[in-house]
Amino acid sequence: VVDDGSANVGAVAAVHASYAYDPRFTIILLPSNVGKRKAQIAAIRRSFGDLVLNVDSDTEIDSDVVSKLVRKMQDPAVGAAMGQLKASNRNDSWLTRLIDMEYWLACNEERAAQTRFGAVMCCCGPCAMYRRPALLLLLEQYETQFFRGKPSDFGEDRHLTILMLKAGFRTEYVPDAIAATVVPDTLLPYLRQQLRWARSTYRDTLLGLHLLPGLDRYLTLDVIGQNLGPLLLAISSIAALAQLALTCTVPWWTGLTIVAMTLIRCSVAALRAGELRFIGFSLHTPINIFLLLPMKAYALCTLSSSDWLSRI
Repeated sequence: VVDDGSANVGAVAAVHASYAYDPRFTIILLPSNVGKRKAQIAAIRRSFGDLVLNVDSDTEIDSDVVSKLVRKMQDPAVGAAMGQLKASNRNDSWLTRLIDMEYWLACNEERAAQTRFGAVMCCCGPCAMYRRPALLLLLEQYETQFFRGKPSDFGEDRHLTILMLKAGFRTEYVPDAIAATVVPDTLLPYLRQQLRWARSTYRDTLLGLHLLPGLDRYLTLDVIGQNLGPLLLAISSIAALAQLALTCTVPWWTGLTIVAMTLIRCSVAALRAGELRFIGFSLHTPINIFLLLPMKAYALCTLSSSDWLSRI
């Protein structure tokens, strides 16, 4: 158990003390607040198994997660595998319900498709297993990542996944290895999280572009779609607003297209998941257009920023 030197270490001192004499646990307290990446590295260097499972402090895993991920890692060509993420606080607010559905779509559409072609592009940090010999080979690159001359101290999961792919390993998604993690329950923390993730995505997409020719062509299409799709949606939205402002005519065709595509996507998800609630994910579209797209544009313009925005 690694504490990255958070300022609120006193709040969990009693927990540390209660496990101090339990031989199953080792508590590592880092002297200053250095972030998740340094905490991971400290744990990896103290580890001794063939496999390393990373679980965030706000995440609970099902009792069979380890065995299911280990089964996947028995293939020596697999360097990393991730489980399916759910929101443990799904019922707290309308936003946590939307995020829980967002996680399902990210795992069971995006990651599931990517694993079919041998390369999940981001093994999510809350529950991911890695091959330790590979980690040791990559540790120096992982520890010394820089972007425009500044140390990079977020986006650990995506960067480590890219390094695994760069080293020639496959990365996989295991849908029945379930992990429940706490998600933001109000908009501001959610937008801060998304800003951090957007910067990480842009940075490591640039880093991983040279890998694409060696991977399945679907993954090239996937990466291009994920990066150009929001741009095209933003252009469409700006053009619609410009039409409304300049001509005082309603851009009904643009609106109808967005609504139709949203309903089709959510209906397919509801059918595949067997849960009618996914129709409600349609509410995420206005959040995406009016909040996330401007935020992603800001992220692209501030790629050099290393501000975590939410760390304590």
